[in-house]
Amino acid sequence: MKITANIITLNEENNIEEVIKSVQSVCDEVLVVDSLSSDKTCEIAKKLGAKVIEQEYLGDGPQKAFGAPYASNDWILSIDADERLDLNAIEAIKNLDLYNSKYDAYSFARKTYVGDNFIKLWYPDRVTRLYNRKVCEYSKIQGHAKVETSNVCDLPVDMLHYSYDDYIHMMKTTGKFITRGAKLSYEDGKRASAFDPVIHGIGALFKALILKGGAFHGINGWNVAVISAYSSYMKYALMLEMQKND
Repeated sequence: MKITANIITLNEENNIEEVIKSVQSVCDEVLVVDSLSSDKTCEIAKKLGAKVIEQEYLGDGPQKAFGAPYASNDWILSIDADERLDLNAIEAIKNLDLYNSKYDAYSFARKTYVGDNFIKLWYPDRVTRLYNRKVCEYSKIQGHAKVETSNVCDLPVDMLHYSYDDYIHMMKTTGKFITRGAKLSYEDGKRASAFDPVIHGIGALFKALILKGGAFHGINGWNVAVISAYSSYMKYALMLEMQKND
């Protein structure tokens, strides 16, 4: 069966060409849902044959769900602009019999990089990205959303995630995620206690260094563990500030 790639973008002129070329090896249609980019994202996508739809950003889940009805095919491959299909994933998708599939969706192991550094701590970080829109869809939550189905086949293949250019970029992006996470939790009615920043910060550090073995992954393992602890600590610290200023 044919597959439609669904890519959400915002000012991704440095990534859009590579991700489109990555999916064109397995998808006969590429759909780009752009959040009103001010750079050349849409221009580049159109030149590469993608169908571009402009939509103000609705949140991760709603934005990914928004594009599905515009696809010509029922099977959707949702992929972010900073992701690529590894060669083993391309081969696996080509060999799938989607017409007779007993699954609603397929997941990939995601390999995340900070610059050229593969972060073992976060692997395999499974993400469900290839799904049949007739039987399932993306959740409508504002934060990191997922395909809502339990009938998933875990493919033993990789999706490459070039998430951060370097650790400076990671720290800048982390600040945005911390603020968004705190705001969404607060709006959902969750409240933090005075001890939560310390408890969650230490818990995140212990989980990353000990339970996931980050302490044995060299400097990259320690960097990511410390940043994760900082992120957890500050999320609850910001929630306390919101509660105080409510």
